[in-house]
Amino acid sequence: MDDGVIKFSLEWREGEAPNCEGLGDLIHWRDRMYDLGLIGHDHKYDVGFGNISMLSRKDQFIISGTQTGHIPKLGPEYYTEVIDYNIAENRLTCMGPVKASSESLTHAAIYEANAEIRAVIHIHHDQQWESWLNKIPTTDENVPYGTPEMAYEIHRLFNENRSMNVLAMAGHQGGLIAFGKNLEEAARPFLEVFA
Repeated sequence: MDDGVIKFSLEWREGEAPNCEGLGDLIHWRDRMYDLGLIGHDHKYDVGFGNISMLSRKDQFIISGTQTGHIPKLGPEYYTEVIDYNIAENRLTCMGPVKASSESLTHAAIYEANAEIRAVIHIHHDQQWESWLNKIPTTDENVPYGTPEMAYEIHRLFNENRSMNVLAMAGHQGGLIAFGKNLEEAARPFLEVFA
């Protein structure tokens, strides 16, 4: 199992925790997903799962840090800002007290694909994943998470269905991603099932 492994070239500029409008909402919704068991820690494989982000400015976003799923309540010190990325070159630059999530390029691809999207939530839930697989927009099962190929899959799905608000990652067991104009809208597909 390679969940939680950063697969892109990462330039981490260690710095202060992000401090921007909406950070309190980001923290609230991440902790809510944790409380629902949708972001957390897989004890069998000793790896964290799930992540959350919000657009901070054009082409930049605040995202939860890699391997923070085991922490019940995240403060600002567990978030970082993605300040630059290049999907084709498989590289990303972040600035903050922690390294960006291994799914950061996937979040970037979603923000690129639809300018109205300002929030992304990636959770894991095996039963719901099995229920939704191929019934909602679904990535190719041969495409691994956290890669340029996954980013291009995201673009493909948006080209086929501009109005989608949730997708399944066929090659990433349990992986579901929802997104919207704000964090509440991004959380809605999961709240309808789990809350």
